[in-house]
Amino acid sequence: MQTRLEKDSLGERAIPADAYYGIQTHRAIDNFPVSGIKARPGYIEATVQIKKAAAMVNSALKQLDPAIADAIVAACDEILNGKLREWFVVDIYQAGAGTSHNMNANEVIANRAIELLGGRKGDYKIVHPNDHVNMSQSTNDVCPTAIRIAAVVLGKTLTASLRKMESAFSDKAAEFKNVLKSGRTHLQDAVPMTLGQEFGAYAACIRKHCETIETAIDSNRELGIGGTAVGTGLNAPPQYRPMMVQALSAQLGMDFRQADNYFEAMQSLRPFVDLSGATRSLAQDLIRITNDLRLLSSGPKTGLAEISLPPLQPGSSIMPGKINPVAAEMVNMVCFQVIGCDTTILMAAQAGQMELNVMMPVVAYNLPYAIEILGNAIDILTTRCIAGITANEERCRSYAEASMSIVTVLNPHLGYAVAAEIAKEYLSSGKTIRRIILDRGLMNEDRLDKLFDLKKMTELQ
Repeated sequence: MQTRLEKDSLGERAIPADAYYGIQTHRAIDNFPVSGIKARPGYIEATVQIKKAAAMVNSALKQLDPAIADAIVAACDEILNGKLREWFVVDIYQAGAGTSHNMNANEVIANRAIELLGGRKGDYKIVHPNDHVNMSQSTNDVCPTAIRIAAVVLGKTLTASLRKMESAFSDKAAEFKNVLKSGRTHLQDAVPMTLGQEFGAYAACIRKHCETIETAIDSNRELGIGGTAVGTGLNAPPQYRPMMVQALSAQLGMDFRQADNYFEAMQSLRPFVDLSGATRSLAQDLIRITNDLRLLSSGPKTGLAEISLPPLQPGSSIMPGKINPVAAEMVNMVCFQVIGCDTTILMAAQAGQMELNVMMPVVAYNLPYAIEILGNAIDILTTRCIAGITANEERCRSYAEASMSIVTVLNPHLGYAVAAEIAKEYLSSGKTIRRIILDRGLMNEDRLDKLFDLKKMTELQ
């Protein structure tokens, strides 16, 4: 293998000649062969957006040669268009704060910019990873800013997916508005309701989670870029901070704003915990809802079978004809993973000391990852499952009519104790509730017809 020799403050290393990374990345590869997991695409792209904006701002402030700035911008654009991604090679478990990731980005961009200016990789006299690509920056403000940007970009996609899910549940609520069924509490028979009411509750739940997530995303729009090492802004020109926020807003087509306290923006991972906590809360409700879908569709002959889910694939390698609720099962597993990611983020956030939280690399992986897989899972559940759910109306009505708990409507007329005796006899005798009431002479048929209108029981009195 052909190599080139590079030097840093610790000495010299032979680097593969074709590598776009440099010596600091190479040291990280040697030092941290932990998981084989690399940075998420959203985090890489957010980092590169910062490098692009910094080159333009530093050039505008006459800190950086325009030709070098143009080459850096061109290299960044190539990466944003999908090139050179294979050279972002640092394990997610790496040096604290994300120095290895930041330098990986600096070196890849610098070496490509060198080529664009006619030089050869490793000739840092032309474009230097630290002096040029990292100008007016430090790892300590780049990495938290990149996480914020990734969170906003990916969060927008997640909320769009949630709005589609809410709409799908709302459509089913309208479709099922007249499908009578038995409610269930404690997994036991309860008073009648409609299947539409059940699905309408799911829609409302998703809408409220979407609103909570949107609020959490907004806190990530506050960028601490320009804080440099500890928040003082040392080595960054005075106008760098507002100009960076303007540049990033323009590049991404999103509204970002300056941090009101650059020290806090570097010390606290609060915005990440807010957003992660919102996704965790969503995950636990998605687990509940998908478990409901699994229960409601259980069967088809020995379960509840009140609804049918679209068949997506054969469900067994041994039992012919078996179909399983695979989309709902997949969402369960994704949600378990999201909750695990949130726990990791929470532990990392509380582990900061003084002016910096050095645990950012694990947050930089887990937050984008959780948002991405949750959004993908929601899209699949919406399009391949919810949109195709059908109601088994006869089954639903038969359960509603057979439910012991319809005696609840008798409470205001006969009292709880008498209603309880009727329910007890119903379970032991095999008679209908209507027959028991008539046999006891408690009501006549006309009155019973009015009281036992199941549809009316589902409406606000």
